Amino acid sequence: MDLEALRIFIKVAELASFTRAAEHLGIPKARVSLQVKALEAELDIHLLQRTTRSVRPTPDGEQLLVRARRLVSDSEELEAMFQSSKALHGVVRLDTPVNLARDVLVPRLPEFLARHPLIELQLSTTDRRVDILREGFDVVLRVGALADSGLMSKRLGEMAMTNVASVAYLRSRGAPRTPEELDQHLLVNYAGTFGAEPPEFEWVQGGQTFTRQMRASITVNNVDAYHAACLAGLGIIQCPRRGVARDLAAGTLVEVLPQFVCAPLPVSLIHAHGRTVPKRVRAVMAWVTELVQPGLS
Repeated sequence: MDLEALRIFIKVAELASFTRAAEHLGIPKARVSLQVKALEAELDIHLLQRTTRSVRPTPDGEQLLVRARRLVSDSEELEAMFQSSKALHGVVRLDTPVNLARDVLVPRLPEFLARHPLIELQLSTTDRRVDILREGFDVVLRVGALADSGLMSKRLGEMAMTNVASVAYLRSRGAPRTPEELDQHLLVNYAGTFGAEPPEFEWVQGGQTFTRQMRASITVNNVDAYHAACLAGLGIIQCPRRGVARDLAAGTLVEVLPQFVCAPLPVSLIHAHGRTVPKRVRAVMAWVTELVQPGLS
């Protein structure tokens, strides 16, 4: 049985798309279709149900998917045993938050690629929560609580939080001294989905989490816009301290209500390779850990 055909079938099943599988694997869509058809002909079974919108495994396809993943994983592990001295090569698809990519990873990327010139890194930078399997990512650097997805994860640490506002905002409205005084203030609201939840200020006190609804004149869904709105004097924001450290040092942003901060945000690496992670993926994970972990608590 052709291992390449099995790899292609696995990727089509995971991404529910021949087109996305071809893009992820870096091969023509026609080759993906031919390999799947050849596999179906060899096994004399129908592996995938195709509709105009998506592709999903048939019952026979589901059974093969479980065994194929195990077979391909064992094959990669066997190859790695005898290729330890060879240069790492291949595509690794990584998703990270925008600010960590911009400020931490991309500036150091030339060093990583100099060590591993045959690795091609496909870097996605977004503040939304990607679907690691459906979108074909090898590794995701995630800030925030993890959903129970069954994927393998490694916790890197936590990001301490702070509340800040611009000098111009505080000059106009004054600095709040208690959560009750927030009724006279504005919040820059961050929301993954507009209209999903009302603007709230959150803090932890005595082991309990408290919230207070606030008024917001602007809602954003991007970290850069969140930061820019605060600098423009549009309200208070709650964010990781490392993201505004330079602004605090420069005096352009000022900390408010330092005794009323929300819980630190966990930072984790998630991967989609089970217990047998390809060496090129392990190399990227080690590099991300090396750069991100020192700034965490």
